[in-house]
Amino acid sequence: MAAGLGTRLRPLTYDIPKPMVPVANRPIMEHILALLARHDMGEVIANLHWFPETIHEHLGDGSRLGIDLSYSHEEVLLGTAGGVRNVREFLGDEHFCVLAADALTDLDLGALVSEHRERGWIATLATKRVPNVSEYGVVVAGSDGRVQGFQEKPDPAEALSDLANCMIYVLEPEIFDYFPAKREVDFALDVFPALLEHDVPFGVHVADAYWNDVGSLPEYLQGNLDVLVGAVDVEPAGELLDAETGAALDGVEQSGRVLVGEGARVGDDVRLDGPVVLGSGAVVGAGARVRESVLLPGAEVPADGLLAGAIAGSVGRMTG
Repeated sequence: MAAGLGTRLRPLTYDIPKPMVPVANRPIMEHILALLARHDMGEVIANLHWFPETIHEHLGDGSRLGIDLSYSHEEVLLGTAGGVRNVREFLGDEHFCVLAADALTDLDLGALVSEHRERGWIATLATKRVPNVSEYGVVVAGSDGRVQGFQEKPDPAEALSDLANCMIYVLEPEIFDYFPAKREVDFALDVFPALLEHDVPFGVHVADAYWNDVGSLPEYLQGNLDVLVGAVDVEPAGELLDAETGAALDGVEQSGRVLVGEGARVGDDVRLDGPVVLGSGAVVGAGARVRESVLLPGAEVPADGLLAGAIAGSVGRMTG
């Protein structure tokens, strides 16, 4: 699912789709496709809407990532489930996976599919226990894992569950029998409530893997830093330098890990306190100080400047 507008991540998503926002110098969607490839899920279709050419031009047919990637262009948004129904012919007659293309995760898709098959459910929803339920749609499940209901960003005092919906699903083709007869259809608002109404068994898979929906600027920053410290198993792009192992930029006072993208430049008398991500073409001026921050492609910290716990960008350079 790559058609959303990514409004909560603005201004990063004014000119590019959220799946193309870089995490550790790779688009989020590229990390997701690499995850699919690692689990031998090589036939993939992505629905596109917001700046579709940006995704298509960067990823092409997916062969660079070891997958066969095709696209479904939506002139008008069809909703999370409507976009899936629109590619029903591609999905065939067996169970299939649906994933958001704009979350950062290393979830074990093999374990998710195995539980789905063992349980014989029509749908299995990947979930993750979260400390702050007020930021997420949560799933209420019984001791047997069967879904009993949902709450959307509940007040912690009223929450019936701490299981966040990761928007990673394994579904049987019979799921389409419970889609309403309208153009725009949403899983959480339309399809899953219909399953509950008809008493159709479906359940949760509780994952202990890393998951970050990258739904806000603070979460985006944290996701980048988590990659550098090894909290999530994804592949960064660029040279990863770790001061603790003696690998540091020449002439730079460095602590922690720094990811240096292609063409990034660092001036004299600079201090970098990692985790720090330097995007492609980023510049840190002489005498500057950067701590636990992300410099997007083309971003610049001026000479003697200070950047701490922040995201620096350059308009028009996000995909440069």
